[in-house]
Amino acid sequence: MSRFTLPEKAFYLGLLWERAAARHGDVPVTLDQPLATLPDAGTDLTYRQVADLVDDLAARLWQVGIRPTERVAVHKDDNFDIALLACAAARIGAVPVVLSAALSAEVVAKLLERLDEPWLISDAHKLGGPLKDLPLAHLVRETVLAGTAPHGSLRLLADLTDAPRRPAVRLHRRQTALITHSSGTTGVNKLMVHNARALFHRLLPQQLIAWPVRGKETVALCMSYVHSRFYHSLGVFLNYGNPLVVLTDPDPDVVGPIFTRTRPGLVETHPNNFIQWEDLADAPGAPLSSVRYYSSTFDAIHPRTIQRLLAASRRRRPLLVQLYGQSETGPISGAWYTRKSAAKNDGRDVGFVLPGFIKLRVVDENGRPVRRGRPGHLELRGRGTIMTYLGEDERYQRQRHDGWWRLGDMGSVSRGGRLRLLDREIDQIDTIDSNLELEDVLMSRLDELLEVIIVPGASGQPVPVVCTRRDAPLDPERWRAATADLPSLAPPLHWPFGDVPRTSTWKVRRVEISRMLHEGDAPRNLNSPA
Repeated sequence: MSRFTLPEKAFYLGLLWERAAARHGDVPVTLDQPLATLPDAGTDLTYRQVADLVDDLAARLWQVGIRPTERVAVHKDDNFDIALLACAAARIGAVPVVLSAALSAEVVAKLLERLDEPWLISDAHKLGGPLKDLPLAHLVRETVLAGTAPHGSLRLLADLTDAPRRPAVRLHRRQTALITHSSGTTGVNKLMVHNARALFHRLLPQQLIAWPVRGKETVALCMSYVHSRFYHSLGVFLNYGNPLVVLTDPDPDVVGPIFTRTRPGLVETHPNNFIQWEDLADAPGAPLSSVRYYSSTFDAIHPRTIQRLLAASRRRRPLLVQLYGQSETGPISGAWYTRKSAAKNDGRDVGFVLPGFIKLRVVDENGRPVRRGRPGHLELRGRGTIMTYLGEDERYQRQRHDGWWRLGDMGSVSRGGRLRLLDREIDQIDTIDSNLELEDVLMSRLDELLEVIIVPGASGQPVPVVCTRRDAPLDPERWRAATADLPSLAPPLHWPFGDVPRTSTWKVRRVEISRMLHEGDAPRNLNSPA
């Protein structure tokens, strides 16, 4: 049987683990922490055991009364059981709606209202803490408890041990199959509606790109469980039968010992987590020495980070593979870097537009295509684009122009088809050609930086917000030397890394930082090197 098989032009989350178990049942799945809802399952599992857990959870969801096409919002503390509950809801034909644990109660309330009385799966910690003042009785049909801790009289999924198993329900491939939300970098998160057909068209190029890794390498995933990319990564590597390591906590001190024990050959996490994992390059046990492939999506990655990660590998010809895309569209372009090419990498170059899958054009302010190599607004056509923004279809339609989807990014495409990003439209500063490019320069010149974000301050001047490794002091002289030949910047604000507002995929919320600066609501400045 061929190792390369895909669903019938549809990607069904509810069948994901069952189909993988039928072909690769004994392949191991290692977790960094037990499942919150079924902790007795332990942390060392197999495809077959995880498939059985999904089937079991699906039976419990059916027993509480959830039925096909009904929306099921999953909002609880971070744990791999978020993904298993989403797959279980899909297995009975319901529509999983995965909401980040990092969302504020105010945002959760707005999203639940848009969902029009969904079921809610939450846990005692959320319900007794951040959500305690929300009128959930008016926002949701019923709340069901994940985890093992009780909360009032709510039904606890962990207690429903006698739920009879049921056959899987498969909706039409054009029906809603999954609802995720946008990162919220520009305001209240949007609810994005996916169907199984569009999810398939996103999966296909990712499956092709991962062909060299099929079945050969242990794959470690440390990604947001509420982003569609996580489910596509599962779809790729479950199909190929790769051993999996699934991590919830990205802390290098947690990740290092697990990598030393499991020795992954491919790792994927968010770009800002890879920055943290630079510390693993010299960590005891050489946790990155076994890595042949680094996979980076969600956002562009700093050149310095690429170089450090590749240098930490002891494998022959290690690669970092970067996919640029958006939640609304799936992958758009791809690039790969070797130790040699990484040294010459332009951090704004995000590779070639995926041929045969994506059409991309650059237009001016009036929507007219510009010549190759000229910067402008990026617009896309592809089969993986979402159906709509739930409850905000007018907003969705405003981003469509004669079948083209406006990405909200500024960039250019070379004659050879390489895509270069400049900035998000909303983040542009008049006195700087590209905030992102300037940030890359600073990261490459100052090894002690863990993050640098340039945003417009209250007076409009570019303000650099910097974070250092373990919040160590920033040397004023080194900062002055690093910025001497750059455009004029305000004195840097040195913030604790943990205080920078982020999304569920660790993207920096730049609009929120600007708001904090304008309203005087910024975190404490650790030191002022200016």
